[in-house]
Amino acid sequence: MLQKIFPFLVWLPLAKKSWKDDLIAGITGTIIVIPQAVAFAMIAGLPPIYGFYTAMITPIIAALFGSSYHLISGPTTAISIVVYSTLIKFVNPETDLEVFISLALVLTFLAGLFQFAMGLLKMGKLVNFVSHSVIIGFTAGAGILIAFKQLKHVFGIEVPQGSSIPEIVAYIFNHISETNWYVFIVAIGTLGVALIIKTLIKPLSRYYMLIAMVIGSVMAIWLGGDANGIKTVGDIPSNLPPFRIPDLSYENVAKLSSGAMVLALLGLIEAVAIGRSIALHTHQKISGNQEFIGQGLSNLIASFFSSYAGSGSFTRSGVNHQAGAKTPMAAIFASVFLMLVLLLLASYASYLPKAAMGGIILLVGYNLIDFHHIRQVLKSSGRELIVLAITLLGTLFFDLEFALLAGIFASFFFYMERTSKPNIATLALDTKGRLINKIRDRNALECSNMKILRIDGSLYFGSIEKISDYLSNLYEQNDIQHVLISADGINFIDLAAAEWLTHEIINWQDTRGGIYISGLKQVSQDIIQKGGFANKMGSGVFFEDKKHAIAAIHKKLERPCKEKAFTECDGLHN
Repeated sequence: MLQKIFPFLVWLPLAKKSWKDDLIAGITGTIIVIPQAVAFAMIAGLPPIYGFYTAMITPIIAALFGSSYHLISGPTTAISIVVYSTLIKFVNPETDLEVFISLALVLTFLAGLFQFAMGLLKMGKLVNFVSHSVIIGFTAGAGILIAFKQLKHVFGIEVPQGSSIPEIVAYIFNHISETNWYVFIVAIGTLGVALIIKTLIKPLSRYYMLIAMVIGSVMAIWLGGDANGIKTVGDIPSNLPPFRIPDLSYENVAKLSSGAMVLALLGLIEAVAIGRSIALHTHQKISGNQEFIGQGLSNLIASFFSSYAGSGSFTRSGVNHQAGAKTPMAAIFASVFLMLVLLLLASYASYLPKAAMGGIILLVGYNLIDFHHIRQVLKSSGRELIVLAITLLGTLFFDLEFALLAGIFASFFFYMERTSKPNIATLALDTKGRLINKIRDRNALECSNMKILRIDGSLYFGSIEKISDYLSNLYEQNDIQHVLISADGINFIDLAAAEWLTHEIINWQDTRGGIYISGLKQVSQDIIQKGGFANKMGSGVFFEDKKHAIAAIHKKLERPCKEKAFTECDGLHN
């Protein structure tokens, strides 16, 4: 019981042996997170220090209460853009930064509360129902959005706050003559250095962001810095995250709840997806519910320590695994080292030029576009392409909450459409005595008094219509007395389907012959038995297999079989 409540009790004994590996991985993670913390805070519209705070507090709590041994939580690109997009509707960070920060903490608290509640309610499997195409479309859209939002730092042009992508393009095109070429050189130079290191200098590729930002800073100083309009991120306080209670007024909670729910869902999808992808290599069992609880607690607690919303990081988690981490202690080490860096080296971070950050964030945005999987979707599935397109375009031109929910809705719609049309096959006897799909062998024999159907799919409220129409057509166009449903492919039956099936069976019993079911799984029979439907249907409806069902049905025939497919067709009625 204690290990369920405090999952870190499971891996702490392991950390006694692996602490050296975790220590090295933690140092590597600290180096990686420094530029990311600054960049992601800028994307979220917050001062860089809040990126550091988030990268300190969130990973520790998530490591202690999550289930993955390698997942590293903290500030992420997608979460940062959702935070900004949610809050910009209520306050502009450039005119009222304190209120913006206050709302960011409230948003983080609410997102954590929703995540924690979903974990307690064991809703961990919820993320399984979000199509991969939704995530691909959302992250690609977020990447494009991020890149366009950074163009003002690349060109040195003051684009109006809150501009859409078309407005940003139009404004820069109309004011291109106002470009600050010093800023532009720093941004493009930093981007170029990052690309060269990432693609050509493999031994340093893990640290391409950090190296590029250092070189970009040197370049900015060489070009005259602030004297030529190259702005820096400004002073970064050299202190640990201060305790601060979020302003949970009714007004704040009411206006941020919908955005917090989307933020919570996106954060959970990110974290669980990353944890499971790494688990494919480590063979570790990941608990979705425990990750929900871990992510929820990390955001809940972090909101009291001046941190904004975080989630699992693709980059840092991958690096953590590759660096040899064995337990979540690596994440804790990384956070502790980051605290030391902030206390000792914060003054150096103030020299980072926004132009260099803009160049780096362009690359971050580009890396979010998963071209490989987008090409896969283009080639393989029209439905998935529609889901991807809805999510991507929604991200670019509408609120992010709307985009994510629209993508999920479209994904559910196509899922329901597929499952609402179960395959119905007519079975007949071939020359080898096997029951096969009649389509495969037109010469296969059917009994003239009995139709055997195989239903592949579940019986639920969405699939009733197709099966009902099939049986109605069979009833009207055929003089078949009895129908045997081979139910091996039926995985579950819901209440609506049980009521319909009962009505259909009674109707056939009263007016024709009967409907019988063979091979129905025990789990699918539960609602029929517990709901009293079996008593209404009467006895002799369910059989363990087709062989016994065919023999029993032929004893009930009221006329001889004209077409004799089975040995039972030569019975007493001939």
